[in-house]
Amino acid sequence: MGWTKIVKGDRVRVIRGNHRDAEGTVLRVIRKTRQVVVQGVNMRKRHTRPSQENPEGGIITFEGPIHISNVMLIEPATGDASRVRMRVEPDGLKERIAVRSGNPVPKGA
Repeated sequence: MGWTKIVKGDRVRVIRGNHRDAEGTVLRVIRKTRQVVVQGVNMRKRHTRPSQENPEGGIITFEGPIHISNVMLIEPATGDASRVRMRVEPDGLKERIAVRSGNPVPKGA
């Protein structure tokens, strides 16, 4: 499973697939399947029966997950998509570094 360089709250750009070039905020990271749910991307529809929570039933729309390899982190400083590298400081602190500019990227940025 391992470490993922994208965390909840990050701004990402989709780089492959039907939603290419779409941008959004990561709502959820599914580590087991290495997928992310991005706000406003990969919208799905589900038909639901009437229930006690939703007495009218109908069609609900929600974001479906996409594979983490199909998204790229957007640097907050420049607004460009970049790969991310980890740097371990001498005191043991880990920080994410944008490969394109070399700037540190804070978590959830």
